[in-house]
Amino acid sequence: MASIATRGLATHASPPLVKPPLPAVLHLKTGESFFGRSFGAPKSIYGETVFSTAITSYTESMTDPSYRGQILVFTTPLIGNYGVPINHAPNDHQDVGVLLESKKIQCAGVIVTDVADQFSHYLAAESISSWCNRHGIPGITGVDTRAITRLLRDQGTTLGRIAVGADVDAPAPEQHEYWDPSLENLVDQVSTREPFVLNPNGDVDIAVLDFGAKANITRSLIRRNARVTVLPWNFDFNTIRDKFDGLFLSNGPGDPLQCMEAAMHLRKTLKEWEKPVFGICMGHQIIGIAAGLDAYRMTFGNRGHNQPVLALASSGSIKAGRVYVTSQNHQYALKLQDPFPAGWAPFFINCNDSSVEGIISTAESGRKVWGVQFHPESAGGPLDTIEMFTDFVDECRAMRIAQAEADSMEGPEAPTLGQPQPIAAQA
Repeated sequence: MASIATRGLATHASPPLVKPPLPAVLHLKTGESFFGRSFGAPKSIYGETVFSTAITSYTESMTDPSYRGQILVFTTPLIGNYGVPINHAPNDHQDVGVLLESKKIQCAGVIVTDVADQFSHYLAAESISSWCNRHGIPGITGVDTRAITRLLRDQGTTLGRIAVGADVDAPAPEQHEYWDPSLENLVDQVSTREPFVLNPNGDVDIAVLDFGAKANITRSLIRRNARVTVLPWNFDFNTIRDKFDGLFLSNGPGDPLQCMEAAMHLRKTLKEWEKPVFGICMGHQIIGIAAGLDAYRMTFGNRGHNQPVLALASSGSIKAGRVYVTSQNHQYALKLQDPFPAGWAPFFINCNDSSVEGIISTAESGRKVWGVQFHPESAGGPLDTIEMFTDFVDECRAMRIAQAEADSMEGPEAPTLGQPQPIAAQA
């Protein structure tokens, strides 16, 4: 006779064996080492160690392409308590195919004080440890992230190595062994390879140069009924610019000087094209370089969802003299200089460190160009400046209508503003 167990009626099954966590250590190039326990992928990696003061939205931060090549230290002690959702959303006039900021984890590794193995959220599908393991991303828990953050705050972002398992017993790497991701063109690693279109039935045509765009940037555009054509970072927009009503330059990782090709293309655009241009983060830096400003590497950068900025000028929903709380993730910034290049003015200044947080074209220039170092689309973070997307799309739409009216006055044989044709990728 078959046993109860073989009939599937056993009531006292043995608990599954749980492997103890592997030891792990974070080595910094400056000589410090922090020992803890491994979670996520059991692998060792190199990267640039940075910290974020964000207290929520760890899933969005970890999938932000601007963190490419970086070991992300969260100052918030408990990470993972609401788990990780299924990263899928519709691809329609309301969304862009993913729920988070990209299809995969972008940071090289994660450091937390206390990782939550148990999680609770109605959208949660797995733990942060399981998620990191699936994507090949190592993490360390059980370390003093406040001590790490104080080091990074004082000495600046520091190259590091996460060593896991047997690698923990090996000596710390030699100075020359540390990998510096800023020496590589990280933008080229995360940008789209081929142009593609979102919300094809939108009533205004906007091109996005993809330096590593967060999904909520394109989501914010299509929810304002823009037809969005996403282009590779080094695509020469000037060859197709007459098809569009506006140009958007996205965020992205690394050193903006690695993207001088894009800056030179944009310089021609700004000189010859009169339609609206808007840039965020890396896109803001590219606009600044094209305008004649210099970019520099900050000591530890600004990463978090709580950075106050002061508006120096009024434009659309932005009012001069008001302080806005913003979400930021950047290591580089534009230099504040006097005088500013002709036709340009500072737009925002950081209230903590006085770094340039935005630039704007002057009325005398005849252009409509805005660049901001922060993220108006947040995800996560405050929505103080989200209406900048509305301002931009409305400007593009107004210019499209004005152009259509001007064309109609020229006669029936004047060219019309029909839907743009598919764009072939450049060689």
